[in-house]
Amino acid sequence: MVCEGNICRSPVAAALLAKALPQVAARSAGTRALVGYGADPLAVELMDARGVDLRPHVSTALSAAQVHGAQLILTMTRAQRALIERAYPFARGKVYRIREHDQLDVVDPYQRGRFIFELALTQIEQGVQRWLGAIAGLQH
Repeated sequence: MVCEGNICRSPVAAALLAKALPQVAARSAGTRALVGYGADPLAVELMDARGVDLRPHVSTALSAAQVHGAQLILTMTRAQRALIERAYPFARGKVYRIREHDQLDVVDPYQRGRFIFELALTQIEQGVQRWLGAIAGLQH
């Protein structure tokens, strides 16, 4: 899972995927990561309500090794997908938006308040749900 800062959207998405498919090694990173930071406090709070602990999360920057090692990369926006495909041309064909099925970007909630965070979380939950079958299929 990839977003920008790796403190809001992608850690939430990776945690939701890991909860739904515990056998999958779900990871997250950021294209402009706030390296070393924990998850946003509001993300932690909202995920606590869903029985998921984001406290152990530490933000990391997306690397060529991560891109190479991933079977599937889900971004939050079309721009992030394009950035990854430009920087790592070998990734084409395995990079998609998490809301690709709906042709939607996930809103960036960073420093935008609870309402936008809840909207982003709903968008991510819907995206994860849509990808579960495909991701489970990659494991066989």
